Amino acid sequence: MKRKKCPHCNQLFLPDARNGSRQKFCCRTPECRNASKKDSQKRWLEKPENQDYFRSPQNQNRVSEWRKSHPGYWRRESSKKRTPLQDVITPEVIETKQKDVKLDFGPLQDIINSQPIVLLGLIANIIGDPLQDNMVKTVRCLIQSGLDIINHP
Repeated sequence: MKRKKCPHCNQLFLPDARNGSRQKFCCRTPECRNASKKDSQKRWLEKPENQDYFRSPQNQNRVSEWRKSHPGYWRRESSKKRTPLQDVITPEVIETKQKDVKLDFGPLQDIINSQPIVLLGLIANIIGDPLQDNMVKTVRCLIQSGLDIINHP
């Protein structure tokens, strides 16, 4: 597939394989996507058959009929009590028993092998989020700090 130049940001990009022959804009930034949509809408409105699409008598009749069959659609009825999507569930009190967990690590090799797990748990507790995607930024900062300490003269 040949690279194309985006008319909005003037950057070269590889078009999507499924749409490459028609794709004119890249999708790097929201501005490029907005420019693509604006261009597409402009080209659609320039076609003779679409000139009066929103103003034609057929379209006006269709909208009038829909509004008659859906009265008050645009008004919000605040006085009407809305029912919840789910029933309210009262939480049950669960009795938890504290177990004394004694970890038997055994030889030193087993303790050394568990250090990455301990480190991940520590980082998750520090940032308050166990998701890997959210831990990446913190881990990168920690790695950079460690490199700075090692490379400091």
